[in-house]
Amino acid sequence: MPVGLAVLLLVAGCTTKDSTPTFDVSLGQTSLGQVLTGENGKTLYYFASDITGQSQCSGSCLTNWPVFYKETPTLGTNLTATDFTTITRADGTKQTAYKGWPLYYYAGDTKSGDVAGEKLNNVWFVAKPSYSLFFANAQLVGNDGKNYMSDYTEGTGKTIYLVDAAGKTLYGYVPDKKNTNVYTKSDFSNNPTWPIAEIAMPTDLPSNLSTSDFSVIDVFGRKQLVFRGHPLYYFGPDNGVKGITKGVSVPKPGVWPVYNTTTTALQ
Repeated sequence: MPVGLAVLLLVAGCTTKDSTPTFDVSLGQTSLGQVLTGENGKTLYYFASDITGQSQCSGSCLTNWPVFYKETPTLGTNLTATDFTTITRADGTKQTAYKGWPLYYYAGDTKSGDVAGEKLNNVWFVAKPSYSLFFANAQLVGNDGKNYMSDYTEGTGKTIYLVDAAGKTLYGYVPDKKNTNVYTKSDFSNNPTWPIAEIAMPTDLPSNLSTSDFSVIDVFGRKQLVFRGHPLYYFGPDNGVKGITKGVSVPKPGVWPVYNTTTTALQ
């Protein structure tokens, strides 16, 4: 083979190999669909306890859930730089967050495509870019400033509850009937206090939820999302802040509950 041709082929081969892009964060395909992936294509995760945007995983938790951090991550196709931020953890170290959720690896994942951390303790979930709904795991604090347990008695302890894609708390109203909103007035004059959750049918959910858990009803010409027969609402004084649960004490504890996978379907 002529020397010139051999050199040309060698250069071409190197160029092809070297031009293969590598990114700090990409979308990878798994058995759960597309998820955010980091080094070597390993799955990244969200922690429901991080609803406020600050990491609640520390100490021994980090053994199983190492943080993901890149100062300025290079991004694969269909990812947007403005969705990524850096938080400072309580120990002073840095962590990358996506749409406000700190990102982690799971130590039990050994290769690209593994999703062994999914729904562990019902608080760890693969990091998807397009969840329709998600979960928070936090202390319930009512409008009265008191702490509440999951049974709406006063006390300290975290409760898992349903939030929308922006992390805003979703509530039900105990007097409602199956797929029937009995609270909202026809002129929507009371909607500012308890706005109906005008959310489209969810298409991407944590794996411990199913689209069959949800439906959409008509409320005087507007659409409201329903969970297991319970119409869903926001609480106006939560002011759209992630994870805030002021509504649980109004007008008294238990009238406007939060929901999760243990919620019984209305019959």
